[in-house]
Amino acid sequence: MDSVQSAVDKLLGYIYVDTANFPQKGHRFTAVYSRTKEYLFDTESVEFFTPAIRSRIVDFILDRTYYEDKSLDPNALGINRLITEGVYSAAYPLHDGDLKVPGSQRYLLYHEWASVKRCFRYQPLDYIKDYFGVKIGLYFAWLGFYTHMLLPASVVGLICFAYSWITLPHNKPTEDICNRNGNESIWMCPLCDHWCDYWDLRETCFHAQVTYLFDNPSTVFFAIFMSFWGAMFLELWKRYSAEITHRWDLTSFDINEEHPRPQYLMRVARFSKNRTRKNSITLEEEPYVPFWSLRLPATVFSFSVVLLLVLLALAAVLGVVLYRVSVLAAWHGLKAEVETSSVILITSVTAACINLCCIVIFNWFYMWLAERLTEMELLRTQTEFDDSLTLKIYLLQFVNYYASIFYIAFFKGKFVGRPGEYNRIFHYRQEECGPGGCLMELCIQLAIIMVGKQAVNTLLEMVYPLYYKWVNTIKVKTGISDSQKELKKPLQWCKDYKLVEWGPSSLFDEYLEMVLQYGFVTIFVAAFPLAPFFALLNNILEMRLDAQKLLQFYRRPVTQRVRDIGVWYRILDSIGKLSVITNAFIIAFTTDFIPRLVYKYVVSENGTLEGYLDFSLATFNVTDFEDGSRPLMLGSEHVEVCRYPDFRMAHNDTNRYAKTDLYWHILAARFAFVVVFENVVALVMILVRWCIPDVPRVLRAQIRREAYLTNEMIIAKEAQRARGDKPSPSRSARSTNSLPEGSRSRISSNGPVAV
Repeated sequence: MDSVQSAVDKLLGYIYVDTANFPQKGHRFTAVYSRTKEYLFDTESVEFFTPAIRSRIVDFILDRTYYEDKSLDPNALGINRLITEGVYSAAYPLHDGDLKVPGSQRYLLYHEWASVKRCFRYQPLDYIKDYFGVKIGLYFAWLGFYTHMLLPASVVGLICFAYSWITLPHNKPTEDICNRNGNESIWMCPLCDHWCDYWDLRETCFHAQVTYLFDNPSTVFFAIFMSFWGAMFLELWKRYSAEITHRWDLTSFDINEEHPRPQYLMRVARFSKNRTRKNSITLEEEPYVPFWSLRLPATVFSFSVVLLLVLLALAAVLGVVLYRVSVLAAWHGLKAEVETSSVILITSVTAACINLCCIVIFNWFYMWLAERLTEMELLRTQTEFDDSLTLKIYLLQFVNYYASIFYIAFFKGKFVGRPGEYNRIFHYRQEECGPGGCLMELCIQLAIIMVGKQAVNTLLEMVYPLYYKWVNTIKVKTGISDSQKELKKPLQWCKDYKLVEWGPSSLFDEYLEMVLQYGFVTIFVAAFPLAPFFALLNNILEMRLDAQKLLQFYRRPVTQRVRDIGVWYRILDSIGKLSVITNAFIIAFTTDFIPRLVYKYVVSENGTLEGYLDFSLATFNVTDFEDGSRPLMLGSEHVEVCRYPDFRMAHNDTNRYAKTDLYWHILAARFAFVVVFENVVALVMILVRWCIPDVPRVLRAQIRREAYLTNEMIIAKEAQRARGDKPSPSRSARSTNSLPEGSRSRISSNGPVAV
């Protein structure tokens, strides 16, 4: 056992954080800094103000200092206004050293964290937080946790895919399509009016095989598993987040302590002169924005524009649908000798690519417009601004990315009618699913948008900074003084000026990319079980590429103090609940799981799927076609009866083409499955959330113990001061002898700073 344990420890040594490069940091007892009680704090400590806090203090002063008389120009506020007017070129904290010279924190992080060779190691989160601040540190903590949680989902998805691959040769409906006896053919009804010919079902052999890989009994199991996985992911993240919040001293952080944004102060100075109100937390006088006359109209207008953009995204989806219909009709109008299944496959792929291009173009426009709409709402703090901007853009991006997928999953081919009596819109037939069914088209759409989006985003994330760095390099060469040019070793500010600016909302793009990916992994996982695996591969590289981007191409960001990932958690929770509904409907109405189940246990005499193919296809007499929709008989003049997927009476029955009783039984079974699936999953999710507390019991006790010890040290220090004793850091602020083993106490200002 000792040898086994030694081997395991050696293996884990290649995964855990390298303590030789990143020694474990000790925990410090902290309290909110106060100048009047500075004697309570260890001001002699080197880390009393960390570099991250120092940059935040300087940025706070620069952003809120008037450079002219406020009465003359209320907008003469902050360094950003001076940069806009061209007085200064930029203002930014300096990076710690050079990437090529050892000895700096930046060099260490770049080679031991951002390197792709270290992609299987845990991240040194404490050092990331100290260098970039809490907000960026929390992003990498969440991204690492999400990637870690994708491991079991990817393994189960690959097992389900392997099961479908192994059982493919034994699937009776697929075998019936591919291996018909002799020259026996099943002629299917045309997929479009006039130009489309009858087609042999045997043409769809490949499509049927591919469809089975994603439409088999393991699909239901995987959809249920991913619903539980989504609940576990959020609950375990809350526990992990509680540990990080405590470790980084964010437990007592109140968002109401956040100061107003400089942009807010400038806009309010114009709209609400001499209107102030005392902040209930900081007790400072702040400008007040009337709700009914200013904030409400701006908010209503903003979200009205967002609604208009949502309708525009839906119109783009409709345009892609019309493209499919027109291309299909034009292709057959050319009388090209191409199989119908191949034509539909090519049309689906090109339509998905066009949809991806529309998504990328709309993204740029949405981001630009959403920021300006959010500025109009006069939001007080940066957190409120970020949350409002996040909701707007995510709503637009949700429709932009998912509208076409929802259309294929739940609407395409569901209301087309039947041959001879099609449901038409503006005298045109509705678009039907391809020979492989809507599930295959859904898989194609998911694969192209998900994998294509990730590839495009990764490329753009690396190309954009390189381009802007090149532009800034030209500015530096043409703008620096002769004395700077003569220096053999350029100063750090000159090196950093060549880099790209990191704005306060730059992290939004990183979160948005991952949350959209989370939607693909959960909402439509029943149609694409390999989504978690592709997401895992992407995220392993994404973490390191994001780290390289921050260290190599961007100026060092001003740190921001936040308590959690903000509104993104509520969005993730909403996605998890939506995924239960969508997966239930995809399994019930898009796949053939329910019809096969009904046939196997109700219709079939031997409990197998033998004969299911004929059972699922209705018959139609070709003489009953409507005028103008009859095919031109391009190559199948001998066809008298064609087949189409539906449950209707035969063409020679007295109630021909009417819905069969079995159709209503299957429909009832579909809805029953949805109800049972949703309630079972919801019940288990409630149990999971009840069983897993948000804060571990041990951590809760530790927080209380540390609060007690901190208060004891403060009381001891106050008593010492009241007696007039000489301060003794070793007995008060630095006292560790009376504490439990491993608790190193040093009250410091890691909390909000009053400037």
